[in-house]
Amino acid sequence: MSKLKLTKTELKTQSDALKQYRRFLPTLQLKKQQLQVELRKSRDLVEANRREYKLLRSKLDSFAGLYADPGAREFILQNLRITQVVRSSENIAGVTVPVFDKVEFETAAYDMFEADFWLDGGLQTVQQLISLIEAGKVLEEQYALLNAELMATTQRVNLFEKVKIPECLENIRKIQIYLGDATTAAVVRSKIAKRKLQEAAA
Repeated sequence: MSKLKLTKTELKTQSDALKQYRRFLPTLQLKKQQLQVELRKSRDLVEANRREYKLLRSKLDSFAGLYADPGAREFILQNLRITQVVRSSENIAGVTVPVFDKVEFETAAYDMFEADFWLDGGLQTVQQLISLIEAGKVLEEQYALLNAELMATTQRVNLFEKVKIPECLENIRKIQIYLGDATTAAVVRSKIAKRKLQEAAA
C-alpha cells in the first residue's frame, strides 16, 4: 500500500472516494438482497423438479417388467429421438441465466394396433422424464450462476463496508489531525515571530 500523503489534495481525494463508496454501497446491498431472494426461489425450483422427476420415475418403475422386455426397449429406441433442447435466457437481478423452454422429439410413425397398448403411454412418459432431466440441468445452471453472483456481490459489499469505508475514514482523520496540528504550529510560529519583531523594535 502506498504511503498516505498528509495534504489537502489527498484529503479531497479520500473524501471523494468515501462519497463514492457510500453512494454505491446501498445499490450493492439491494442487489445482494435481490440475489438472496432469487437464489431461494431457484433452489425451490430445483427441488420441485427433483420431486417431480422422482414421482414420475416411481410411476414408470411400476411398469419396469414391461420395459425390461427387449422388444419394448427396441420400440422406444426406434420411435423416439431428441431433435433439440430449446433454451432461452432472461435477466434475474442483473444476471443473465438460461431458461428451459422444451425438448423437441421426433417420433416415428407406427401402427398403434400392432404395438402393445402400453407402449404409446410409455413413449409419452419417457418424453416427460427426458424433459424433466433437461429442465433440471438448466435449473441447476441457473442456481450456480445466481450463487456465483451472490458470492461476488457479498464480497464487494464486505469490501466496501469493512475495508474501503473504514480505511477512508481513518485516512481522513489522520490528514485532518496532521493539517490541524500544522495550522496550530503555523499560528504559534507566527505569534513568536511577531513577538520577536515587537521586542526587536522596542
